[in-house]
Amino acid sequence: MDAAPELISPRSSRVSAARRLAKRNFRGKDRLFLAEGPQAVREAAAHRTAGGPALVELFATPEAADRYADIVGAARDTGARVHLASEDVVADISTTVTPQGLVGVCRFLDTPFEDILAARPALVAVLAHVRDPGNAGTVLRCADAAGADAVVLTDASVDLYNPKSVRASVGSLFHLPVAVGVPVEDAVRGLKEAGVRVLAADGAGEDDLDDELDKGTMGGPTAWVFGNEAWGLPAETRALADAVVRVPIHGRAESLNLATAAAVCLYASARAQRARSARA
Repeated sequence: MDAAPELISPRSSRVSAARRLAKRNFRGKDRLFLAEGPQAVREAAAHRTAGGPALVELFATPEAADRYADIVGAARDTGARVHLASEDVVADISTTVTPQGLVGVCRFLDTPFEDILAARPALVAVLAHVRDPGNAGTVLRCADAAGADAVVLTDASVDLYNPKSVRASVGSLFHLPVAVGVPVEDAVRGLKEAGVRVLAADGAGEDDLDDELDKGTMGGPTAWVFGNEAWGLPAETRALADAVVRVPIHGRAESLNLATAAAVCLYASARAQRARSARA
């Protein structure tokens, strides 16, 4: 039988402190963010930051605590405060229409850009002027799946810890280093100085992705710069790159959305790099 919830009022001070993390200014002040659902909480419980375990607090309905007993146990093992809460309380904290019964409070995870460069990355996704949080989280997930070493969000991009970004990453936020707030000029310059070839992804690019693959130019360390969902990359950002590359459209589609184009580009680089390593 499920235990009775200990938190039953949305006016509880613990609930209020968690609920305010839905707003960016409070996230920045507290350096904490929300991770919702079993997958995100599971990854948070397994991750450590420089300040300690990523997960610092967990709110769970009795039903969710019973269904996901392994996750709740892992959260307790990290030292996180675990609260059994009523469905109304969890719904009050949650930013989703249909909460899954688990909401975690996590420490910020971002990595200094200098640390990313020092690790000599082979594949990096740079999000420049990306404003849609769902797209940002999905590109982060694509980068993780393609085996990228890091993601960089420029100072003109959406907040990494926006609840929609966190949900769209489906736990990948906890898997690879992410730098935030880096001016795009600094990001490109730093990557070039680290020996990384910088490619700007743009539908009107002068170079074709298939041609780049055929020429064998994509097997080395590479960073892809992805732009705004609606208007792409501004001319001044494209000018910073070593090449501006378009994904070829072989059918009748007008274009690809940001996340799809990012997946194609990142996987193309990952395959070229694996092929080069196999020949070495």
